[in-house]
Amino acid sequence: MRLFKKRDYIPITKSSQQVDETDAPKVPEGMFTQCPNCKRAIYGKDLGSEKICPECGYSFRIGAQERIQLTVDSESFEEWNLDIPFENPLDFPGYDEKIKKMQQKTGLDEAVVTGKATIEGVETAICVMDSSFIMGSMGRIVGEKITRTLERALAEKLPIVIFTASGGARMQEGILSLMQMAKISAAVARHSAAGLLYITVLTDPTTGGVTASFAMQGDIILSEPRALVGFAGRRVIEQTIKETLPDNFQLAESVLKNGFIDKIVPRKDLKATLGLLLQLHQ
Repeated sequence: MRLFKKRDYIPITKSSQQVDETDAPKVPEGMFTQCPNCKRAIYGKDLGSEKICPECGYSFRIGAQERIQLTVDSESFEEWNLDIPFENPLDFPGYDEKIKKMQQKTGLDEAVVTGKATIEGVETAICVMDSSFIMGSMGRIVGEKITRTLERALAEKLPIVIFTASGGARMQEGILSLMQMAKISAAVARHSAAGLLYITVLTDPTTGGVTASFAMQGDIILSEPRALVGFAGRRVIEQTIKETLPDNFQLAESVLKNGFIDKIVPRKDLKATLGLLLQLHQ
């Protein structure tokens, strides 16, 4: 008698019936998002209104209207400069259609929202750039809106806060986009000569001509954590100097270390920090 008997294998037969794809579980679009920094999948509601990764603290890019709601006192924002007509100065092919498409997609007239509001009770002029509108690129209208806001802030003796988010000058407008650097810088100089406060808040990304002009001209320069801050892109610099750059190159933390930023402020603390600075300089 055999004590141990080898059992027969249980055959597994392939089902001839295919699973109906309509019955398969599906994750609703937009329910989860991936953090660009730590690469973790995050449940949308866990980001909160401030859009901060709960795992690593990365600040997601947000639009101008979201930024305004997080920064200014409730129902205090008054928008300025909505009457500047669009022009295609170089007759750049497809530029008119591109602008119309971005206006419909974002609900904005251009890549910056300007106006007046109170922050912790202090009245201030404010400009908020939006990277979702052609990467926040600076063309004639963006330059004009920021310049007019600086001039009106000067006339009304107001401090000004500018949130920067830009890929640089707008190529479709050629030299006219580059001229905005000098125009805004001149308005900043007049505002400063009157003894008025100018604060810039660098957000991800702040690059190109914006960095080379008004972004770095603030009396106080703040930044969000891990914001990309620089002039030329990483690839261009590496190809020029024939060297590999460190991983933290052009991150706000590295720029702070080199003395170009005064303080890195987490998004949840920005309103309180701006309010304190504005109150101290009244």
